[in-house]
Amino acid sequence: MKRAALFVSLSTVCLLFSCNKNKQEKEEVKDFPVTHPIVLDTIVSKDYVSQIQSIQNIELRAQEKGYLQNIYVDEGQFVQKGQLLFRIKPQLYKAELSKAQAEVKAARIELLNAKTLADNNVVSKNEQAVAMAKLERAQAEQELAQIHLSFTEIRAPFSGYIDRIPKRLGSLIDEGELLTSLSDNSNMYAYFNVSEREYLTYQTKTKNNGGDVVDLVLANNELLPLKGKIQTIEGEFNNETGNIAFRAKFPNPDKLLRHGETGKVRMTVPLTNVLIIPQKATYEIQDKKYVFVLDAKGNVHSKQIKIASEMPDLYVIESGITANETILLEGTQTVKEGDHVKGKFVDPKKAIAALRLKAE
Repeated sequence: MKRAALFVSLSTVCLLFSCNKNKQEKEEVKDFPVTHPIVLDTIVSKDYVSQIQSIQNIELRAQEKGYLQNIYVDEGQFVQKGQLLFRIKPQLYKAELSKAQAEVKAARIELLNAKTLADNNVVSKNEQAVAMAKLERAQAEQELAQIHLSFTEIRAPFSGYIDRIPKRLGSLIDEGELLTSLSDNSNMYAYFNVSEREYLTYQTKTKNNGGDVVDLVLANNELLPLKGKIQTIEGEFNNETGNIAFRAKFPNPDKLLRHGETGKVRMTVPLTNVLIIPQKATYEIQDKKYVFVLDAKGNVHSKQIKIASEMPDLYVIESGITANETILLEGTQTVKEGDHVKGKFVDPKKAIAALRLKAE
């Protein structure tokens, strides 16, 4: 009898404990803020990795073979158009020019004699014509010698900055050998690749709304003070990447930008009637974004979403949810699939305003 009484007592205690536990679990149903995605017009900024190039960048190469006699500039120096940069030892070409000049003098004398004799009918007019042809050939040889001699002086074809000079005084230079590079950095080009979808958006919406004005984010994450403008788009898409190249032009009065730099072109894109949610309403699993959606009974269910664009604290949704669905605003790391929660609705505009106020 004692054992039976003890068993009944323990059963009663267990029953009471179980009831209390269930009651406690029901009491632990928490309030979670929930909201709707909001549909509105906005603008987003997107960065594109770019290659920065001078509007003019050329290689300066030797046009004649010889020894490097003089270097008149230093690496990184700014030079003016027409300024003398290098001289290749010109003795051989000076001698060729002197020889050609002497031949011109001899041909002129021969022509003068032939003309005198022809005028006195001593020789035919053909002799005079032959002498004229010899003079013209000698003059052509002289001009060619002068050109060869001029090639021993390398001058700047435009104003710009000298790059590295790989050769030193006395080096034997072959015809066509690289002496240095010259860059005109007064304005700079930034080349960047854009997807087909973004290209179509730019052409149909962005371009006509001032979207051709862009910023340049430098390698230190600071903005170039002056804005640039998209000037050209390549003629065709890259079949391998599906992208097309844009070119933006940036003024460079302080010569801060140099040929070969990297940066990011920042474009501002207008968006119309897009679906937006706070970033904090999402969670990530294996590089995929999810939200918790509440059903009519207050149970949460996970839904994968696709992000179209990203803004500070906000996501522009491409697909996955609709504007009529209720999503969990906070607590994504607390609840799990199928949990029952009590939603406390927050107006979407107030939810976004609170994010901006916090950011400020």
